[in-house]
Amino acid sequence: MPDSNNSNLIEMHGLTRVYQLGPQEIHALQGIDLIVKHGEYVAIMGPSGSGKSTLMNIIGCLDRPTEGKYILDGIPVETMEDDQLAAVRNKKIGFVFQTFNLLPRTTALQNVELPLVYAKMPRAERHAQAQEALVAVGLGDRMSHQPNELSGGQRQRVAIARALVNKPSLLLADEPTGNLDSQTGREILDLFHDLHSRGNSIIMVTHEDDVAREAKRIIHIRDGKVLD
Repeated sequence: MPDSNNSNLIEMHGLTRVYQLGPQEIHALQGIDLIVKHGEYVAIMGPSGSGKSTLMNIIGCLDRPTEGKYILDGIPVETMEDDQLAAVRNKKIGFVFQTFNLLPRTTALQNVELPLVYAKMPRAERHAQAQEALVAVGLGDRMSHQPNELSGGQRQRVAIARALVNKPSLLLADEPTGNLDSQTGREILDLFHDLHSRGNSIIMVTHEDDVAREAKRIIHIRDGKVLD
């Protein structure tokens, strides 16, 4: 039975995900049991085709399981409709992608404000919260710069500020250093450490051993099952 202990941010019980590919069934996840506590810094590792991307999509409420339970911050999300999932995503989860996903012709500040626009936050409040998020990632002096005026590392910092601006329960990062050189990647990993030390819960999906070792716990996944 799901534990009602509120120190659990994520609870998964017997989670499966089956895709229908013509006549063929692809069993992407096969009975995942997983608990992540508030304030944890976890890496999910696995080779290509292991199911880690599917697992990330379900954790991020971008997809739903075929069977099983998924409780995010006390909310059972496995049975939600698309619009309910979108609301949970916007409120509870901050996403950081390998490709930054910034809007090109808008400033760093406007990019960071975007989730707050969707949340219908008043303009002045939105402005202040976005500025605070940019200062938190060390970009207080780059707020009016557009993405093409920023380095790769600075763009990823803007993306992290945007992920944090809603004060989400979970920061979900997919290969966050994948497009960066090693020194810049190191700076981003140091930033994740700093954010974790300030109490942020982080799940990072990666296939790189040295990146995964930055986390406090590594979950290995293979053939749709958690190995350890």
